[in-house]
Amino acid sequence: MTAALPLLVTRADPGGAATVARARAMGLDARHLPLFAARALGWTVPDPDDFDALLVTSAQAMRLAGPGLARLSALPVHAVGAPSAAAATAAGLHVAVTGDSDGQMLIDAMPSRGARRVLWLCGRDHSPLVAGATVLTPLPCYAVDPVDPPSEWAALIERPAVLLAYSGRAAERIAALTEGGRDHLALVAISESVAARAGRGWRAVSLAARPDDAAMLAEAHALCHKGAHRVV
Repeated sequence: MTAALPLLVTRADPGGAATVARARAMGLDARHLPLFAARALGWTVPDPDDFDALLVTSAQAMRLAGPGLARLSALPVHAVGAPSAAAATAAGLHVAVTGDSDGQMLIDAMPSRGARRVLWLCGRDHSPLVAGATVLTPLPCYAVDPVDPPSEWAALIERPAVLLAYSGRAAERIAALTEGGRDHLALVAISESVAARAGRGWRAVSLAARPDDAAMLAEAHALCHKGAHRVV
């Protein structure tokens, strides 16, 4: 019979566990292999009167910011994607704008929406954004740190499989752990820039149509079945 390739999910929890659950609901053989773990950082809540809006580019910020987040509840949230918006709503914040692309496009549109002074609750190792006409204040409230690969990692990457890269850091970590032996592996990247940081030599590289979990898994589903191999 023919078996679809396994899908290796390396993102930090709780996002990683959620992705595995969605993938399995699609019938994929998803394996949970987190290569990172998220943790809260201490941060000082600034005066909300100094800002017009709150930028949220990751649901992790909303989950890990802690009780100080309540003091920013008067600021309208501009969220990147539905997961970030849902996390902000769950934290008791008001989501004014939900983007469908990336943080840069949200920043570019903010002045036209009357948001010129923007607070960005972000991760410690965030990618920079070009502020333009916006005064952007990044404030790290969480960190995502590498952890040792799970014990099954070495055996699983020896055979054909599909991996997901949700960020540049993830792409670089996956690349380092597959160096010299990835010509039988396929990669789904959330953007072209993330794919570039994963290096060369992959059996296949596919880009998500949108920067969200649904689009990533749609590409993964196609690759897992396109690369299906016959087993006895």
